[in-house]
Amino acid sequence: MKIRVLMFVLVAAVGAVSSTGCSSSGSYIRGTHVEDTSDNRTIIGVVERYRLAVERKDAPALMKMAAKSYWEDGGTPTGADDYGYDGLREVLVGRFQRADDIRYSMKYVKVRRQGQRAYVQVVIDASFTITTPQGEQRMDQRDQNELVLEWDGEHWMFVSGM
Repeated sequence: MKIRVLMFVLVAAVGAVSSTGCSSSGSYIRGTHVEDTSDNRTIIGVVERYRLAVERKDAPALMKMAAKSYWEDGGTPTGADDYGYDGLREVLVGRFQRADDIRYSMKYVKVRRQGQRAYVQVVIDASFTITTPQGEQRMDQRDQNELVLEWDGEHWMFVSGM
């Protein structure tokens, strides 16, 4: 009898711990790890428009999404690969001229707001076809990225990460 009582207490305790440990205090935007808020939905909507414009190779649409203060730090010590708004246009047009059949998907990991800025952490899974002297090659890339957007009073604009 004591064993049954002890087993009941153990099962009840494990059930209570696992149910509270697995529960979530908030809900997430479907298919993401991002808290479901109005701001987060709006920001992800802007990033989705960006993602679709990349698949369409729509450089003019992407330039409309970029702030005039856009700046990309290439990460090298010399800064030779850094560029601003005008350089972004050249980068986009150059890359789109060489690529076809672009598939560009994102997994939204986190959206963090700080003042007028939003930092969107994503995992990018992309593939595209390029033509080389050896013929067409299908390229696959997977990377983590942080997209930084800034509220200009009317729209969320990209300031880096494109």
